[in-house]
Amino acid sequence: MIKKLLIANRGEIACRIIKTAKRLGVRTVAVYSDADANAQHVALADEAVRVGPAAVNESYLVAERIVAAAVQTGADAIHPGYGFLSENAPFAAACETAGINFVGPPSSAINAMGSKSEAKKIMSAAAVPLIPGYHGDDQTDSLLAKEADAIGYPVLIKASAGGGGRGMRVVETAEDFDKELNAARRESKGAFGDDHVLLEKYLGKPRHIEVQIFADTHGNFVHLFERDCSIQRRHQKVIEEAPAPGISQSVREAICASAIAAARAIDYVGAGTVEFLLDTTGEHYFMEMNTRLQVEHPVTELITGFDLVEWQLLVASGEPLPAQQSDIRINGHAVEGRLYAENPKKKFMPSTGVIQHLRFPEGDPAIRIDTGVRSGDEVSFYYDPMIAKVVAWGEKRTEAAHRLADALDDTEVVGIVSNATYLADMCRHEAFLSGDVHTGFIDEHARALDRPETVPDANALAVGAVALLETQGSEHRRQAAASGDPHSPWHQTNSWRVNGGGQQALRLGTGKEEHRVLARTLADGSYELTVGDTTVSARGTHQHEYEWLTTVDGFTGRASVVPSGPQLTVFRDAKRYELVNLDAIPEADDTALAGGKLLAPLPGKVISIAVEAGQKVAKGTTLLVLEAMKMEHNIIAAAAGTVTEIRFAVGDLVDEDAELIVLASD
Repeated sequence: MIKKLLIANRGEIACRIIKTAKRLGVRTVAVYSDADANAQHVALADEAVRVGPAAVNESYLVAERIVAAAVQTGADAIHPGYGFLSENAPFAAACETAGINFVGPPSSAINAMGSKSEAKKIMSAAAVPLIPGYHGDDQTDSLLAKEADAIGYPVLIKASAGGGGRGMRVVETAEDFDKELNAARRESKGAFGDDHVLLEKYLGKPRHIEVQIFADTHGNFVHLFERDCSIQRRHQKVIEEAPAPGISQSVREAICASAIAAARAIDYVGAGTVEFLLDTTGEHYFMEMNTRLQVEHPVTELITGFDLVEWQLLVASGEPLPAQQSDIRINGHAVEGRLYAENPKKKFMPSTGVIQHLRFPEGDPAIRIDTGVRSGDEVSFYYDPMIAKVVAWGEKRTEAAHRLADALDDTEVVGIVSNATYLADMCRHEAFLSGDVHTGFIDEHARALDRPETVPDANALAVGAVALLETQGSEHRRQAAASGDPHSPWHQTNSWRVNGGGQQALRLGTGKEEHRVLARTLADGSYELTVGDTTVSARGTHQHEYEWLTTVDGFTGRASVVPSGPQLTVFRDAKRYELVNLDAIPEADDTALAGGKLLAPLPGKVISIAVEAGQKVAKGTTLLVLEAMKMEHNIIAAAAGTVTEIRFAVGDLVDEDAELIVLASD
């Protein structure tokens, strides 16, 4: 058995691998960049080695440093996780050369599947169904355009060397082909170091079905059934589930058989995922094979009861698979939501910054949380913005979906914006609950999923007011205790007045509204709060950090109240409310901001500039492309005008709100 395991990854997958390794008695070594020196995966591991600066191409993607760290610490195996070097054949070969056990398939298998074009040739020979397309080596613009015409539009351009939606473009017309081809090549080159692409016929409303397979060095091959990963945004998976809803047993058997045939065709060893598109007639077509563990593997673990990382370590140690095909059965249903630091209200723009408060639901054995961050950690533009994978199990699919939605509602994130509410609404959508899932689901139901902000009622305002009053009272009591005369009436905290009891007035803002809250302190220390025409009785007890036990009109419940400057974020009854303590906002001057400025929406890297100083542009013209969180973001002209100044060059790193271009409006 492996004795010491180095995890060549970061974040939640590194933490997840470490937990299984520790359960098996395997010592662990973490690697980290400068940005991750205090990360959770570093704290969990037995040892940790720095491998470079924050940028991935100077740290986590430098194979020589990873192998050197394993040699330095005496690790006899390396687990690559997913992403980064997990499907890098030279890295696997370097491990083999150094005598280090690579927890994954042999480099020959990675090579076979590393190129989507080559993979499709192998699958064709193995009689695995393929989508009509072009997978050739001739990458000239004219040839690719000709092949796209022959396939028929719409056409899908895909990066041959990678996945995860990067380097992928859907082209609707021949007129758009050249522009989208260049964008796909550029994104593929930046993400994978290779701009080779392939073309496929784009299927309308297909489903994305993938099969988890496993093989050992003793010739055993099994599948652990399928997952449905159809709900995607920009080709990035958002919701995953197992088993796939609504498919017949005959379709399930056919897809799983194709997956095993694909694995056998390349003499596969270890964990792998064979991905297919399923059309509306029930026909399936091979897309690609991921020669690694997948992000969504927890849903398979929950319905089969097996730990796939444990299986990986056993197979890498030369042991046979711990179960035969007849031992693997489906039990219930599991659904996973990818909790990201992104803002659905702003076209899912990634949200960077420090996580001030992070709390997940506890106590439900049917809920699983895989995360690599904690309160106080920073979400950086250098890495994927995933906060956690929230996974729910149920006897039935609808039970799992509702359970996941409830868990997401009970998840508290402050300091950055998350998609928790968006995911919860998706899980409760009637089309999702009916099993009508496909890759165009989010676009089709975009309007229904755009939930308005939750408007605070009198009870929510009362909770925020009580927390403010109690916090102020605690500070006053501290000051009284520190004074020379703590019994002075001027140090009382009950709104004492010379001519009788008094009251305090708070101003709480919600959106564009201002709410005046009148608070009268009662003899028992509780409050009588008047909000508009509503009067409630309330009290609050501070429990721990941001946690409060509040009682409003006789109803007692737990609440979280998280202050950040003048802002208060209140979590109560599975709802989130944003309040502003208007009395804590300093007076602002009346100086207006100058117009015509185009600011960076988030930290990133300038990868292309489409205009030059002095150029006149029309409204909607793309001026500059910014890369952040592994995605491209177009900076466009909000009005017609003339470019007077370009503040950055291609390759420059920019901070959030940096002025990129000055545009004189017409």
